[in-house]
Amino acid sequence: MKIRTILGAALVGAMSATTAFADTFSNYGNVEGWNVFIDHEKKSCLIEKKDDFDNVVQMGLTTDRSIAYIGVFTKAKTGIKRGEKEAVAILLGEHIYVGEATGMRGNITKDYSGGYVLTNDPQVVEDVAQQYTMTVFPEKDYAFTVDLAGTKKAIEMAQECNKKQM
Repeated sequence: MKIRTILGAALVGAMSATTAFADTFSNYGNVEGWNVFIDHEKKSCLIEKKDDFDNVVQMGLTTDRSIAYIGVFTKAKTGIKRGEKEAVAILLGEHIYVGEATGMRGNITKDYSGGYVLTNDPQVVEDVAQQYTMTVFPEKDYAFTVDLAGTKKAIEMAQECNKKQM
């Protein structure tokens, strides 16, 4: 199974503290530690969670709603460069997904870096909803784990939100 990538320039990650965010996004609701936002520009919804270390996870749909994205951002030093691509493996439960991630820096809130992966595989979305952790193995550096607790209810709320945006 393969995860496709996107630069994500049109996806404004980790921007809840900026004016641009307020103009483009509004809060739809909160569930189990996740915020659900309406993206008025794309007429779709996304979910976002920030952990105790200010790391941010975002998930949503591309403009045409045919592909899901997962983005992870951190304030920690990463060496990630904007537009740089690297191989990545993601472990969700018993499934390993292999693909490419594209780095982001400068398109998102100051001091955050990270990247997005895209997928059109419904099993990835199902695994994200059912699992409590996602382990990411970048091509270099170190592996890290993302807390997925509450994603099932957050995804359900985002699906409801997406229906209302059509």
